[in-house]
Amino acid sequence: MSIRSMTGFAQIKGQHGRTAYTFAAKSVNHRFLDLHLRLPGRSELFEQQLRKLFKEKMHRGHVELTLTLEYAGASGISVNRELVTGYVKAFRELSDELDLHGELDLNAVFRINGVLSASSEMPEEAELQATLHAAAAELIDQLNANRRLEGDHTRVELESRMDQLERNTAQVETLRGAVLQAHLERIRARMAELLEGQADPDRILQEAAMLAERSDVQEEIVRLLTHIKHFRGLLQEGEDVGKKLDFLLQEMNREANTMLSKTTGLAGDATRITELGLALKSDIEKSREQVQNVE
Repeated sequence: MSIRSMTGFAQIKGQHGRTAYTFAAKSVNHRFLDLHLRLPGRSELFEQQLRKLFKEKMHRGHVELTLTLEYAGASGISVNRELVTGYVKAFRELSDELDLHGELDLNAVFRINGVLSASSEMPEEAELQATLHAAAAELIDQLNANRRLEGDHTRVELESRMDQLERNTAQVETLRGAVLQAHLERIRARMAELLEGQADPDRILQEAAMLAERSDVQEEIVRLLTHIKHFRGLLQEGEDVGKKLDFLLQEMNREANTMLSKTTGLAGDATRITELGLALKSDIEKSREQVQNVE
């Protein structure tokens, strides 16, 4: 099963009797499922059905859907009588004010934008509504197919990032001995300072324990590799994993930060771990940018 991006577009056109319909939908990333439906008037029941369909087939994303209906024949034409009345009234008032004589051309009025339009209400015909419902289901499937195709490209990119993270973590493990040696030298130097100053033995033990606690990055290495393995498993698991992937990347970033804090100020080969830690953070951040668009 493949992951799905939250970015996609789909369109379906069809005809039922004398009614032509066009469904268009586009989606972008969003924390939740956020539906914006532009439907003809008197579509309350149909809108409820649409929202139920989306919730069954999608989990996250900002989705904008538009349904346009066109009716063949004159019966499908509506006149904006309020707008026409306003034009006629304005024409007559201005004619009287300027003492002009002439008749209003109704054909000219009909050419004014907004006066004539196709009916904008949903027909009550049961068969048409059933056709539109089936078309909407097909549209969502197409949209999901496009989102899945985009998700395939994202998965390839994320898998590549995980490979790089794993390689850099393995390099950190090979340099772990250098870090331990650097910390050992620091502990010896600190102990020598304390002994010269005739420090309290308990103080020496406390200092040694504190420095020893910061001396090993093995725990961070193990946790990073565990998170990477879990991340790959989620990529194979597929749908509705975006939030889980993002959480894992936050955990990876925390381990990289801890690793950097343990190697700050060390000289010699240990400085290479700092470089690798920064590379880890960079790949993690780039992965998070990709995951923000995963459903």
